[in-house]
Amino acid sequence: MSLYLDNAATTPVRPEVREAMAPYLTRFFGNPSSHHEVGEAAASALDEARARVAAVLGFRAGDVVFTSGGTESNNAAIKGIVLGSGRRHLVTTAIEHESVLASADYLSRLHGVRVTHARVDDTGTLTPEALAGVLCDDTGLVSVGYANNEIGTVQDAAALAAVAHQRGIPLHLDAVQAAGWLPLAGLGADAVTVAGHKIGAPKGTGILAVRGRLPFEPLLHGGGQERGRRSGTPDVAGAVAIATALTLAEAERAADAARVETLRDAFIRRVLATVPGARLTGHPQRRLPGTASFVFPGTNGETVLLELERHGVVSSSGSACAAGSDEASHVLLAVGLSPDEARTAVRFSLPHGLTGSLDAVADAVADAVSAVGSRG
Repeated sequence: MSLYLDNAATTPVRPEVREAMAPYLTRFFGNPSSHHEVGEAAASALDEARARVAAVLGFRAGDVVFTSGGTESNNAAIKGIVLGSGRRHLVTTAIEHESVLASADYLSRLHGVRVTHARVDDTGTLTPEALAGVLCDDTGLVSVGYANNEIGTVQDAAALAAVAHQRGIPLHLDAVQAAGWLPLAGLGADAVTVAGHKIGAPKGTGILAVRGRLPFEPLLHGGGQERGRRSGTPDVAGAVAIATALTLAEAERAADAARVETLRDAFIRRVLATVPGARLTGHPQRRLPGTASFVFPGTNGETVLLELERHGVVSSSGSACAAGSDEASHVLLAVGLSPDEARTAVRFSLPHGLTGSLDAVADAVADAVSAVGSRG
């Protein structure tokens, strides 16, 4: 079986998560809005899941909304907070996930919201100074990815929140890639998004935590579930699943991050030493513990991936949400790479449970790049 190093795209469901959610697919199947014994059992599980998530994120339980995943959570946060604020300016960056950029474009096209993409440097870092320079009295929200999904660069979320709050502006933090790797509480964020399938919960589960004091216009209207922020019958099993996965990930986070970061750094050094012309993308230190992303000039990233799979290694060229596109990565273009360079990118995203050396993988990378380059 191939070694799977595309965990930024998705992860397998953890056995503990499957076990925790199973009763709510069978015995405790009730609608949590129903006022009878079956419904109240489901409601109790939903309340407990909400409290567990709130404890990890540093929010109140009533601030937690369960969603269908990171894309919905980002859409709801950006559209809901900006439209609720009554202000007409949104600040984000050009390296964000497609769900953030598309939400910003929607607000611009259909609601006349002015969108500013704050400048990031060549490591993908947004400095507090750069953020401060684009804020104004009409800014309704700053939306930033805590950790980039392609190059792994980690932002100083607390510093960015402080800059936004000086102007009375809320900060939305896309923590989809950060969950399980980085601290999520105490950052000063006013809204945080998490996707279950990045941390061992099923696809189709997500979280939006948004401070209750913020005016918020929901995407979904109907019965007023989730305190009016997301109407529709809640997925109780999904909520239990993502709460369990997030709690486990947080408990294991510090040890996992330290161990995997050491293995990742050794892997990066070996690749850079053995692959002529290879370059690391993203910040060399402030990056996700499990992410190593490179460009290999003179190759094609997709062809390198095919060659790697022949060597038993599965990885990716970037965001799975943009897979199949011939366009160069918008993230890599935004940090200064040319389109030709960007098309040579390969991303390795490591599992939380990694314990062994990646020297054999680095050697496979060297062989794959050499083979692709020789075809020329």
